[in-house]
Amino acid sequence: MARNGVVMACRPGTGSGTMMASLRQVVLRRLPRVRGNLCCPETTRAAEPHVAFPCAQSRISLRTRTANTCMHDLSLGRRARSRLLYTANKAIADTIADRTATGVDDGVSTPEEGTREAKDVVQTTVPTFQQAIQRLQDYWASVGCAVVQPYNTEVGAGTMNPSTFLRVLGPEPWNIAYVEPSVRPDDSRYGENPNRVQQHTQFQVILKPEPGNPQELYLDSLAALGIDSKEHDIRFVEDNWESPVLGAWGLGWEVWMDGMEITQFTYFQQAGSMPVKPVAVEITYGLERILMALQGVDHFKKIQYATGITYGEIFLNNEKEMSTYNLDVASVERVQKLFDIYDEEAKAMLQAKLPIPAYNYLLKTSHVFNILDARGAIGVTERARYFGRMRKLARQCAGLWLETRQESSFPLGIADEPAPSDLSKGVVDSTEEATQTQKRMFVLEIGSEELPPQDVTSAVEQLGASVPELLSKLRLEHDHIVVEGTPRRLVVLVDNVATKQSDRLEEVRGPPLEKALGSDGKPTKAAEGFCKKNGVEWKDVTVKADARGVEYVHAVRKESGRPSIEVLAQELPRLISQISFPKTMRWSTDVSYSRPLRWIVALHGDKLIPFTYAGAVSGRISRVLRNSSSPTIQVEKAEDYRACIEEAGITLGMKERREHIWREANTLVALIGGRIPEKAKADLLEEVKNLVESPSPILGKFDETFLELPREVLVMVMRKHQRYFPVEDSKTGQLLPAFVTVANGQLNESLVRKGNEAVLRARYQDARFFYEADRLRPLASYRDSLSGITFQEKLGTMKDKMQRVEEIVANVGDDVGIPPATMETAKHAMQMAMADLATSMVVEFTALAGIMGRHYASKEGQPPEVAEALFEIRLPRFAGDTLPKSPVGILLAVADRLDSVVGLYAVGCGASATADPFSLRRSTYGLVQTLVENNLDWSLRKLLRTAAKAQPVHVSDETADEVWTFIVRRLEQLLVDRAFDVEIVRAILSEQGDTPALAAQSVQQVEESARNGELEKVIAAYARPTRIVRGKQIDVEWKVNDQLLVEDEEKQLWTAYQQVSANLHPGVSAGKFLKESLALIDPVDAFFENVFVMAEDEALQRNRLALLQGIASLPRGVVNFTLLPGF
Repeated sequence: MARNGVVMACRPGTGSGTMMASLRQVVLRRLPRVRGNLCCPETTRAAEPHVAFPCAQSRISLRTRTANTCMHDLSLGRRARSRLLYTANKAIADTIADRTATGVDDGVSTPEEGTREAKDVVQTTVPTFQQAIQRLQDYWASVGCAVVQPYNTEVGAGTMNPSTFLRVLGPEPWNIAYVEPSVRPDDSRYGENPNRVQQHTQFQVILKPEPGNPQELYLDSLAALGIDSKEHDIRFVEDNWESPVLGAWGLGWEVWMDGMEITQFTYFQQAGSMPVKPVAVEITYGLERILMALQGVDHFKKIQYATGITYGEIFLNNEKEMSTYNLDVASVERVQKLFDIYDEEAKAMLQAKLPIPAYNYLLKTSHVFNILDARGAIGVTERARYFGRMRKLARQCAGLWLETRQESSFPLGIADEPAPSDLSKGVVDSTEEATQTQKRMFVLEIGSEELPPQDVTSAVEQLGASVPELLSKLRLEHDHIVVEGTPRRLVVLVDNVATKQSDRLEEVRGPPLEKALGSDGKPTKAAEGFCKKNGVEWKDVTVKADARGVEYVHAVRKESGRPSIEVLAQELPRLISQISFPKTMRWSTDVSYSRPLRWIVALHGDKLIPFTYAGAVSGRISRVLRNSSSPTIQVEKAEDYRACIEEAGITLGMKERREHIWREANTLVALIGGRIPEKAKADLLEEVKNLVESPSPILGKFDETFLELPREVLVMVMRKHQRYFPVEDSKTGQLLPAFVTVANGQLNESLVRKGNEAVLRARYQDARFFYEADRLRPLASYRDSLSGITFQEKLGTMKDKMQRVEEIVANVGDDVGIPPATMETAKHAMQMAMADLATSMVVEFTALAGIMGRHYASKEGQPPEVAEALFEIRLPRFAGDTLPKSPVGILLAVADRLDSVVGLYAVGCGASATADPFSLRRSTYGLVQTLVENNLDWSLRKLLRTAAKAQPVHVSDETADEVWTFIVRRLEQLLVDRAFDVEIVRAILSEQGDTPALAAQSVQQVEESARNGELEKVIAAYARPTRIVRGKQIDVEWKVNDQLLVEDEEKQLWTAYQQVSANLHPGVSAGKFLKESLALIDPVDAFFENVFVMAEDEALQRNRLALLQGIASLPRGVVNFTLLPGF
């Protein structure tokens, strides 16, 4: 395969020597783009003496001799060997870079090819499993990686090998590759599932520091395996990776080949809860997946491992026996003890200052945890506790490792900092630009590795707002502005930008007139200095007096506009830096961006705008589709940019990509009488349009026997896992055995279709395997399995929780008067509630919890209302989700959330200002949503008392009050999210927060009253009585004596008060309260205009205060007017 002129060839029968020569070609061709050298890590410490060679061929010869010397002359010390090898590599890189820059090609070739020009050749033979490993080892060794061995204890992934986890920390360079057998007990399938094994094989690569072109290096490694990116759809799809156990995270991608994930590609940002600096690149290949695809087999056991022997013949028995252990035989009790033993041993090794043995035992704790998880012994909340213990050990191991390396003065040296960019390249004469008068187009292209879809949309919106502001600030006249984005580029196009800024006239004040003129009437030195500074003559100066009458000299200063190129070069780095993303990463500098920024095009007409940002220097070179014949293009002038990009097959416009995908996809499905569900247009299409630069919809199909699976399963796999558009019958709406995938660019459509069909088939085979296994038992039987899932250590298992929920359901039903028939249905449903958590389908696809419960119950012939309740107990699952609607579903959902929030707060696991590990905010938000939307006048305090009685731990009154306040705050958030005025919300919740449905109704009514002007009048009517009685010592036994009502106005107010009071009752809505209160407005106004409250007659005074106190107390239980403005 050729990428940027790089050849990787291996002719059949030529042996490993030819392959290594070809691989050597790859590294030599790659060297101009590699920052530094990926050779032995210690070489980065070596000096760099000047070595001159006449041509690249000479350098290659020297490199070969030097490599042989380094590898075989053991009389040389390690550093001497490293220094010699480094010197040769550096010389090669420099000369090739020089000759590339001048357009000269030495025609470097392999010995077998003589002086023949390199051709685009991909490794054409399909490798065995063994050969694939050898090819990857040879390739990465050829680009400077040390090939090391797998670790000697179970690890869940290559990341956990200390060669990755520990070595990515600290400043030392580290470039290695290794095979890692990875053990994941949860993937145990007894060898029966064609796509899942409990022990699979990863190939791990670490590049530290990141070399500047890791994606290109990776893509060439695929060529070594025989994967032609011109034929296959190779895509980098967002993956924000994290490992809670290791306290590690990074940003990068899943690498897809024809829809199948074959690699994880990550820029490490943190490990052991410590920053990774310099940033390391991790590349993790899934070898079984890759080999199944390359060899065209449908089961892992059919993979040709080596000549004459299959993967299954070597490993199948291991899969069967270890699956039996992991899923059936392993003793939960003994394995839990092992966890504690290994945990203690790791701590002991830390005390002994031995980070590697300590980390070794941390890995053992991780493995036995995975066994417990496979046995179903770890609940959602208990998982957090285990993770916390392991994360603490990981942090301590990492810290101790760094400490020991520092004490050894970092034996492998300190990784080189990236060389500063040469800004002189491409700099134009600003004087030349300034003399031009013609307005020209401006283009800015910010090129990066693949951005997440949502980041593309967000960045385009931000630039759409900031670019006009910038041009206005810079006083650059211009016409139409266009901002577009694709996964690899953000583009700004501006028509007719002026070649220089507009001149600006500014009036400036100088010294006072008395100091500006001497006694002889001539300008003083102060005046002359003022004129010189502002470029004016004394005759042009004016005199103006300030507000106090003091006269000052003034001048109009003309600020001449600077050349556009000059001001844009100064401001564009700041423009880029102001783009914000939800998650950012570092790569080679301290600058953060969504993904590594690799190139910048900045032109005004045919002039380059020179600047640097994040190590990238602006230029004329843009990158296009990776499978293009030439992956780079040169843009001579800004006016040519769009045409150049479109000629390369890239659709810049997001709207255009969106419309093209939707139009072409619907055209394809219409051929089979189908349609794409409209819902996909609102979400999936928005994502897919930013996953590709050159969209090519492809229609695929799958075996219609898979339609026996629940529709939700099929659609979820297509949409969420594969980003495929499902297809339904245009007449019946039934799902069809077809899908649409969107490839990137013009590829081998047949090959890409087959690849995507194979991926979907594998996923559906997984799903069917789980589905059929689940159907062997009735749903209710899985309830006992919930006893193996810990909810929380002090609150017991999920089975314990469901028993509490059942008790809460019964008691709440009695309290609120739910009909007996409904309660009987609820009791029946509780026998199966949450049981699907223990099914294989939900363990594998957690998002199907509730959905599978409903499905399995329906298949068993359970009543529809029971099946629906098993789904609705999970609702809502996320923001904007459906809410439970059936009486039974509502009751179960409310009871489940009450049990969680009360129990977790009681054991000290409530949400805090900085953490909410059990998602109680989301859970209780859903609780109040359910109560509000279903208009249930249930008291929160009564519900909490009921839930507290069911808990296995004591729930104090203080805890109950804390939980009540927590829930009411979620209610406040719900109402504010619905755009209600926050002051009105708080005024209502202060009085009616205990009944969420009533409070929500009242908030809406008060807002309506505020809009029509009635609220202001009612507030005024209550404000005057309240102000009078506030602070007065009014005895609660004071009663209004109608015999002491003397004035007509107080009699009228008393009558109005009685009428309003009689029509109000506990639980009245604010709407009714405000409506009734209108009758008080006129009597209150008349009273205060004509009646003196603080009469000298004490009896009259007390009587009038009692009347006002009665009126002031009417809003209690409805609204707290003191929280509203104007009261």
